[in-house]
Amino acid sequence: MALSRNRRRDRSVDYWPGFVDALSTLLLAIMFLLSVFVLAQFFLSREISGRDEVLTRLNSQINELTQLLALEKAGRQDLEDTLANLQASLSSAESERSRLEQLLNDGAGASQSASDEIGRLNQDLDEEKKVSQRALSQVNLLNQQISAMRRQLAALEDALEVSEKKDDEAQVKIADLGRRLNVALAQRVQELNRYRSDFFGRLRAILSDRENIRIVGDRFVFQSEVLFPSGGNELNEDGQIEMAKLAEAMLDLSREIPSEINWVLRVDGHTDNVPLSGTGRYADNWELSSARATSVVKFLIDQGVPANRLVAAGFGEFQPIAEGDSQEARDTNRRIELKLTER
Repeated sequence: MALSRNRRRDRSVDYWPGFVDALSTLLLAIMFLLSVFVLAQFFLSREISGRDEVLTRLNSQINELTQLLALEKAGRQDLEDTLANLQASLSSAESERSRLEQLLNDGAGASQSASDEIGRLNQDLDEEKKVSQRALSQVNLLNQQISAMRRQLAALEDALEVSEKKDDEAQVKIADLGRRLNVALAQRVQELNRYRSDFFGRLRAILSDRENIRIVGDRFVFQSEVLFPSGGNELNEDGQIEMAKLAEAMLDLSREIPSEINWVLRVDGHTDNVPLSGTGRYADNWELSSARATSVVKFLIDQGVPANRLVAAGFGEFQPIAEGDSQEARDTNRRIELKLTER
């Protein structure tokens, strides 16, 4: 009996070591799948959390590209750098997706949730591709605009160069015309000075030999007492005689001066510095000096001198030729001046 029981015990199979091995293998497989799942969750959460940041960065870069359009040369390099960054980001994301898919393929027993996360990650990557494609389209558009701006700039530079060349030529012509004009003006001035000298010479010869009729510089000066009564503007008898001689000399001169010389005889009225009372015919010395100059001009016109060759001006007491308040200075400053000049 004992021998029989020992034989049966020898024939029994010990399953425990195999069960332990199978259980160990199963645990290792589960731990591996859990590790894969945890790793996938980590990368997925990192990619999802960085999506908004990536989109914000893309929008910011697009805005920067728009602003950098005005900078032209520097902007072109920034656009290329931005595009390279986008492409690098996409390439990195695609590499990560491929790695995760490979891990899932290796772990055949991974949960469905991990596959769903990978699907969402693929969708996010596709959206990023679309954003990148739009950014690339904008970069190409901006490159075209930059090229157009460069062509316009080149055209403007060419036009500016042509304009500067024309301006230089015009400046040369203007300088030449200026020199010619100066020469012509100098000739006219010399010619007018010659006629002025002749005119003054004739006046000196035909006018009465008085101390109060004299030449001062380029003016022929009559003291007011020769022509007007005190405080009045009507030519007296002696004044009319002297102005008639002046008119005759002017008529002779007007026939000799060439028509291209635009000459006039300016009649300037001056007074002394004694203020008028304001209760008489004239309110002040301005009015008196102007009235006297106008009377001379009208008399000359009545004598046949062309009106377009005459100018009347009043200076009051503000252009004295003798300084001081003495009677002699005041007598000297009360005067009518005649100046032959150009209009």
